[in-house]
Amino acid sequence: MRFLKLLFQYLIAFNSFSCSIENKKNMEYPKTNKQDIIDIYHDTIINDPYRWLENDYSEKTQSWVKEQNKFTDSYLSQIPFKNKIKKKIMSIWNYPIESMPIIKNEIQYYYYNNGLQNQSILYKKNKNQKTGSVVIDPNKLSKNGNKALGGIYFSNDTKYMGYSLNISGSDWQELHIIKLEDGSVISDNLKWVKFSGMEWFKEGFFYKKYPEKTEENILKGINKNSKIYYHKLKTHQNEDQEVETSFDSENISPWISVSEDEELMFLYGSKGTYGNSLYFKKTSLKNTEWLPLVEDFKSEISLVRKIKNNLFLLSDRKNSYNQLIKISIDKYEESNWEIIIDGSSDEVLKEIQITGDKIFAHFYKDVYSLWKVFTLDGKYLYNIDSPGLGIINGFTGDHSAKKTYYTFNNLITPSTIYEYDIASNISRIYKESKSSFNPENYVMKQEFFKSKDGTLIPMFICHKKGLQMDGKRPTLLYGYGGFNISIEPYFNKSNSILYDNNGVYVIANIRGGGEYGEKWHKSGILEKKQNVFDDFIYAAKYLISKKITSPNYLGIQGQSNGGLLIGAVINQNPELFRVAFPEVGVMDMLRYEKFTIGYAWNVEYGSIVDEKSFKNIIKYSPLHNVDSNATYPSMLIYTADHDDRVVPAHSFKYAATIQNLKKNKNPSLIRIGINNGHGFGKPTKTIVNEHADKWAYFFYEMGLKY
Repeated sequence: MRFLKLLFQYLIAFNSFSCSIENKKNMEYPKTNKQDIIDIYHDTIINDPYRWLENDYSEKTQSWVKEQNKFTDSYLSQIPFKNKIKKKIMSIWNYPIESMPIIKNEIQYYYYNNGLQNQSILYKKNKNQKTGSVVIDPNKLSKNGNKALGGIYFSNDTKYMGYSLNISGSDWQELHIIKLEDGSVISDNLKWVKFSGMEWFKEGFFYKKYPEKTEENILKGINKNSKIYYHKLKTHQNEDQEVETSFDSENISPWISVSEDEELMFLYGSKGTYGNSLYFKKTSLKNTEWLPLVEDFKSEISLVRKIKNNLFLLSDRKNSYNQLIKISIDKYEESNWEIIIDGSSDEVLKEIQITGDKIFAHFYKDVYSLWKVFTLDGKYLYNIDSPGLGIINGFTGDHSAKKTYYTFNNLITPSTIYEYDIASNISRIYKESKSSFNPENYVMKQEFFKSKDGTLIPMFICHKKGLQMDGKRPTLLYGYGGFNISIEPYFNKSNSILYDNNGVYVIANIRGGGEYGEKWHKSGILEKKQNVFDDFIYAAKYLISKKITSPNYLGIQGQSNGGLLIGAVINQNPELFRVAFPEVGVMDMLRYEKFTIGYAWNVEYGSIVDEKSFKNIIKYSPLHNVDSNATYPSMLIYTADHDDRVVPAHSFKYAATIQNLKKNKNPSLIRIGINNGHGFGKPTKTIVNEHADKWAYFFYEMGLKY
């Protein structure tokens, strides 16, 4: 009987694997027509045969999308354990999650999801209530769960709360206002808003608006000439007043903030994804000029809080590891700036909260959170005890706050909320996670490896306790490497699928991110972008050398700039990887500036208008370095029809190019999310389905069963 059972299991596994091989030999992708389109860049001729796919509004492109999704569905449907994985993911997701409370006039506001609701609901309760009442339920705003609640913004008198809605994952926002006393939504409805908050001042608020778009260009047209407007409550948007900023470039994006006491107004300007200017003026004086704090766009600087006559600002202007700076309003010139707290190469200063008249400083120590408490004069008091090595966020509140809240989690520890007593420096558990995931059964460790140029790069490695490393562990390596964004070791529910199938999850904290300050970022941008790819490739080689995995069992994943990363490294070293997930990636580096907000990435990549930048970009652009003679790893490319951050044409053209390779027998599938965007606001149902597709494909293409 046991023999028959084993034989049956073997036949299932063999049939699954052989079916996979057979399909790879007969991949008849939907046809993608070519056109004769040629561009010349600095005397270099570039063919662009799939340019027509940039027109996402055309019937031809929409038909192509349907055919590609149909083909991907057909391929994935043959995986015998896909539904089993989906059921497991649904069970993993199905537990209630509650956010840290936001305290306003002793009323707690918090988000709650019962586990499988498409969108989290905003609740409120007072200190005597055990259960809260609904403030906003986004699930009631659409049938398919594609309307997501973005930011919430309380008026200074807490009578009103503004909120933003994102539809189908697009970056475009609609702004609405709710009266908190009775929960009624007032008639104000603001549109053509993007990358904006709501900054309350007197009887209204400031916000950022872009010029209106035609229906055809709403998701791909360039977003320039943004303006700041002031909206007075209970008036029509047409009556809003434009705020004079004196910025003379259509590429400069402005923003305004107001101090809590409404005495000062601050004007920010940015030309791209790094560097800003900052001005201020008193709100009591009309028609006065903005006074400059920083004008050259060569550093990052932002207001933390105004206290009496002083400004507290976080900046990397004089220290690439960041500083907290105090500035007197009467002596605001840079020569008079006072340094309160310094970051260092060992402890990078990432964030400042000023709550209950104390400074809470968040440092990175090898990517782990370290929080220190200081007086307002910068005198060190003590560290906050951490529940372990991981990421801690929180400590928000006003000057009078007696307590505040924070969360702790790491790659193998679900998030727990703590209440913190500011006077006594004592924490207590406020809300424990309801997840059934038990951290005691798993291992999270940090190791360092040498990249191509000898630079030490950190990585996090997670797996079951006692797992034997025999070079055959199915491993997923994740990376990003750009825009000063740090990839922190947050808990990821989906990784349970990998851990419980004797797999390994790895994050490589490669250069280009912000893990070690602005120097780390700058060592992975512009002409140094190849460092990012080298770091990731050497992370893969390290995992192989340590016999954690091997090329037959190594998968890689990256999103957005990380999608570019995946496209670049599989062009440069396709033999290292078995499965690749390039998601919402910047794949056509010669045309990224032509869509939506792409021009703002020049700081990171350089512009092809400049010949030096072009010669650097063309060396690694994923679309333009596809090798017709290479065997690529099995790919599941992901993009979405409402992605107006990295438009889907990047992935469309890349998928068409890979699918046209005659010698590559591994499948190159593309999944185009419908009514989804760059990532934010996806309904839970969609998230579960996408994870099921990913993990099923991951194991199937490795010849493994789940």
